[in-house]
Amino acid sequence: MARVGTALLELRGAQKSAKGVSLYSRFVNRPAGRYLAAGSYALGLTPNQVTLVSAAFSFAAVAAVALAAPSWGLGVAVWAALAVGFAFDSADGQLARLRGGGSAAGEWLDHVVDAAKLTALHACVLIAFHRFPEEYGTGSEGWLLVPLGFQFAAVVTFFGGLLTEKLKPKPAPGSPAAVPSTLRAVALLPVDYGVFCLVFLLLGGGALFRWAYAGLGAVAAVFLLAFLAKWFRELSAVRR
Repeated sequence: MARVGTALLELRGAQKSAKGVSLYSRFVNRPAGRYLAAGSYALGLTPNQVTLVSAAFSFAAVAAVALAAPSWGLGVAVWAALAVGFAFDSADGQLARLRGGGSAAGEWLDHVVDAAKLTALHACVLIAFHRFPEEYGTGSEGWLLVPLGFQFAAVVTFFGGLLTEKLKPKPAPGSPAAVPSTLRAVALLPVDYGVFCLVFLLLGGGALFRWAYAGLGAVAAVFLLAFLAKWFRELSAVRR
């Protein structure tokens, strides 16, 4: 326990910037990841092992969405597994910083798992809509386009944001840290992955889940257009 306490103290001073982070990630997921990182450190786990634990929880939930008939109990189980997987996704980077820094291979693995998770989750919602049309009310084939559109928006947002961060110049050493905007943190809640996971609590509601999922998909599409315009404007000023 002493080792966990020491790790928690070190992690509190080694957090990433809160700029551009929603309230959920800032006040729920990152703190949960901090405790998981401290526990993993005490157990002697490596960041890559923690990434694989995150993947195990996430893909178990993904498979359950596609294979099991929707119910309220399934919704709670899927949400819990996705939320725990997301917290471990935060823990791997925090553990890497605690151990003195991560590796290129570790960062690569983390991003590959994230991309696979996003793609598979929406694909499995599509499969569920196809397999259980009466439960979800998705007898019309048009509903199968909703997960495809949501998947497109989520993947392009993920890749676009990642590439933008790689292409933008790094702040000069000693530059003052950017002050996180509370308004922006609230505005980003609808497209936070942790908030998105909450929609699976509605799996037992059938049509309720379908409409909530479609609504979040529409919001993701609107945010994608806004993000693309913002990122292009920012990178237009960068000379390489």
